[in-house]
Amino acid sequence: MEHQVVSRSQWLDARKALLAREKEFTRLRDEINAERLALPWVKVDKTYAFDTPAGRKTLAELFDGRCQLVVYHFMFGPDWEAGCPGCSFMADHFDGTLAHLNNHDVTLVMVSRAPLARIEAYKARMGWSVPWVSSFGSEFNFDYHVSFTKEELGQGGVTYNFTRTPSEQACDELPGLSSFIRDETGEVFHTYSGYARGGEEMLATLMILDRAPKGRNETSTLSFVKRHDEYEDQPKAHACCAA
Repeated sequence: MEHQVVSRSQWLDARKALLAREKEFTRLRDEINAERLALPWVKVDKTYAFDTPAGRKTLAELFDGRCQLVVYHFMFGPDWEAGCPGCSFMADHFDGTLAHLNNHDVTLVMVSRAPLARIEAYKARMGWSVPWVSSFGSEFNFDYHVSFTKEELGQGGVTYNFTRTPSEQACDELPGLSSFIRDETGEVFHTYSGYARGGEEMLATLMILDRAPKGRNETSTLSFVKRHDEYEDQPKAHACCAA
């Protein structure tokens, strides 16, 4: 993209115009957040069980004594050798939030269909502390529309992000986030789910890149992302900054 080089006063006029739009966006985001909190709840009637480092636990037990649970549906299938690079990019942002979330009565857990031993090995490789459990053998991922059978994919499309998604745009595992609350009696309710780019605001790296001169500089969504241990130690200089 070509950019004009202007005087400071001209830049200030353009920046103030953008600021007005940014304030509109902030107000709209506040409105959407309020609408999200006002969504009705659905009682979770199924008993889901998960493999955890502390043994088998139910969905209610994943709350870990708190009343709110946020589940990140991490793409890691039972026969995959490693977790999804994009989901790994998301998980890189979680560890620093845990103390704040826990203090706010929120438990954050990642859930994948990979067996627990494979999850534990990959978690150690990535150096994460965020809780991560296996739903292997459970219907949990299928019920929350982030995992799909070969038969479903063979029918031309699956239900993802609340719409019919063509099979060529899907795969056996897809990302998402679901929220739950537990009341005083121990009943669990599903309050929210979001998919695809719905969790993008949680990616602080993208929010910083959006304010960098060249932005995300993508050829497609997250095209630049690798697992954090797969980047070169010394990135090659780009043409814009080469000596």
